[in-house]
Amino acid sequence: MTTVNQGKSGATLRRMKRVVFLLLVGVLTGCGYALVGTGNILDPSIHTLYVPTFVNRTTRVELEQRVTQSVADEFVSRGRLKLVNDPKSADIILRGSMDTFNLAPVGFDQGRATQYQISITANIELLDHRKDDKVLWKNDQYRFVENYQVNLQTTDTFDQETRAITEIAQRFAQSLVANLLEGF
Repeated sequence: MTTVNQGKSGATLRRMKRVVFLLLVGVLTGCGYALVGTGNILDPSIHTLYVPTFVNRTTRVELEQRVTQSVADEFVSRGRLKLVNDPKSADIILRGSMDTFNLAPVGFDQGRATQYQISITANIELLDHRKDDKVLWKNDQYRFVENYQVNLQTTDTFDQETRAITEIAQRFAQSLVANLLEGF
């Protein structure tokens, strides 16, 4: 009689494990669980993108060119959309303006700045050009902040800042495109 009860409790335990496993699978898939970088909230019928040069409302020369190019490159690198040069052939249009650019020292060594913080605020909107430029996504205060180190051994401070802005434009683009495509 003891062996019959042990058999029943073993079968019950296996059944409970299956139920827990199925519940876990249901919760993870039902809650929209997905790996970061693999999601896409855009309509699958959208294939082409036009990115006009962002408007520069800051005093930083060429900021809009670096950011616009980085954003376009990031979209293309994702492989989902084809970049077009004519708005008439675009399914969607990404417009933006660089509204603020701030550069502030945040790290020091013997009275000299060794680290700076760059903050950029932009106005970004993604429009469905097929549907009379219906707004798909908009953020008029899209903010990006990042620090960069200064090499005190060199005298090319301006060149270091320019390189840092180029790198920050790329990370700005990665962040923005992730927000646009993955809906964060």
